[in-house]
Amino acid sequence: MKKLTAASIALCMATLVGCSSSDEEELVLPEIVNQFETNVVWQESIGDGVEHYFSRLTPAVYKDRVFVASRDGEVEALSLENGDTIWETDIRENSSFWPWESDISAKLSGGILQAYGKIFIGSEHGYLLALDRETGEIVWRKKVPGEVLAKPAAGDGLIFVNLGSGKLLALHPDTGEERWSHEQEVPPLTLRGQSSPIVANGGVLIGLETGKLSVLISDSGYSAWSAEIATPKGASEFERLVDVDTQPLISGPYAYAIAYNGNLAAVDIRSGNVVWKREYSSYREIAMDAQTIYVVDSDGVVYALDKTSGIERWSQPALRGWYLTGPAVAGNYLAMGDQEGNLHWLNKESGELVSREDFDSSGFFIEPVVADDKLILYTRDGEISAVKIPN
Repeated sequence: MKKLTAASIALCMATLVGCSSSDEEELVLPEIVNQFETNVVWQESIGDGVEHYFSRLTPAVYKDRVFVASRDGEVEALSLENGDTIWETDIRENSSFWPWESDISAKLSGGILQAYGKIFIGSEHGYLLALDRETGEIVWRKKVPGEVLAKPAAGDGLIFVNLGSGKLLALHPDTGEERWSHEQEVPPLTLRGQSSPIVANGGVLIGLETGKLSVLISDSGYSAWSAEIATPKGASEFERLVDVDTQPLISGPYAYAIAYNGNLAAVDIRSGNVVWKREYSSYREIAMDAQTIYVVDSDGVVYALDKTSGIERWSQPALRGWYLTGPAVAGNYLAMGDQEGNLHWLNKESGELVSREDFDSSGFFIEPVVADDKLILYTRDGEISAVKIPN
């Protein structure tokens, strides 16, 4: 079967998420009385943001700096305290002598990772760039065999990049030199996006479009084990989508992963044995704290589950159909945005909706990022905000 183009897959994705709401009824947010007001510490903007395109340009935080990027190729370091610009780089300026090729490594989409004194960020055109973390200067630029739609990972002295072509690359952080590559199976139809890898215990964990969680030995790329998170079911290719597109989470001896049209599962990192599996479907990032996993499912229902057993503690269906971001654990609360630019706060113990703030933007597309006592928010039109996490 012919593999669908990127544009076709993006259309499929839009169709799928659009099915979460009724065409006959206008979605209405539930009325709540805010228990606190959202305190915006500062706001800045970066270019045109990501506009309407698929993107996972999640901001990165290191000490007192926030690193952000626009799809068009602008990368900035901002002060976490007040949002002032520390440095800014337009990667298009160094792309080519020819002006019509000036955006060849723009269309940024996968990132941002800070590690080894650098900022790493990838593009839809199949480039990975490394920028000096202190100055923003481009250290190296490497052409890779596939779109970079997920944030790279760092560990064991290497950078790991998951590509839309099904390849996972291990690169030297100082030069971009390839140390090894591993090719995974890619089904004929997949959701737009890939799982960001995570490194632990000498292995690289990564979710696959085949519904599996895979572990590769970090210094060689050899496969250690593969665990089945979801099994394709149904008559159509749409029904058989089982992508594990989110980054696995690790806590103690277990890794946690979730699949679209599939399950949330806890897997023993050492053996690959599935400890427990529960039927939830999502393509959004999951979050956790000491005892609980938090999930926003494919319809926008929010759940809290016990990490040890997978038993559901509470669910909150009031935001169904609002195309929420993944959740962020912010003190005593969960924070998440929606496609209309609303920031929602939930009590993480009960799931109660406790506050909402309208950011009057083109909408949130990526989960909030926790940075000390603040949340960093990024809207599609390029607005970067820091809000105070309530006590």
